[in-house]
Amino acid sequence: MKQLLAAMSVVLLLSGCSPKPPKTVYPRLNREAETSGLLSWNQRSSWNPRSGRVITSWVNPGGTMTTLYGDDAAVNYARSHADGAYPAGAKLGAVTWKQQEDARWFGGRIPAQVASVEIVTAGGSYARYEGSPLTAVPGDDTQRAQFLLHQRAAVMP
Repeated sequence: MKQLLAAMSVVLLLSGCSPKPPKTVYPRLNREAETSGLLSWNQRSSWNPRSGRVITSWVNPGGTMTTLYGDDAAVNYARSHADGAYPAGAKLGAVTWKQQEDARWFGGRIPAQVASVEIVTAGGSYARYEGSPLTAVPGDDTQRAQFLLHQRAAVMP
């Protein structure tokens, strides 16, 4: 009887082994959230926010999420000040993604395609780009620019 149980245990143990795990175990890159659309847009713009470093991020009502990037001057200022008075010429860029359900984590939300890109130059300009491919949206939204300039940097260990 003991030999039978031992043999069955070995068979069950070995039957669970296979040379390759199922495909669902392999990581799947989120190609939908890639900012490849920014490449053609970046040729028309002076600065790509994704070339900067993360200052902070947040989730918006309506199913979008935003990451605020900054150049070195903006990031260094944001991490040591909370007043939003960036040095002149510091660049901040907000990339907003639509959200989608995370297939690998119940209840999780991850970025989908890029919805908009905003660029603020401290003491200077504000520009907004939307659509696919990204195209400039006319107008100057000073309230939105001030909102972006007054975001506090996330605390990073």
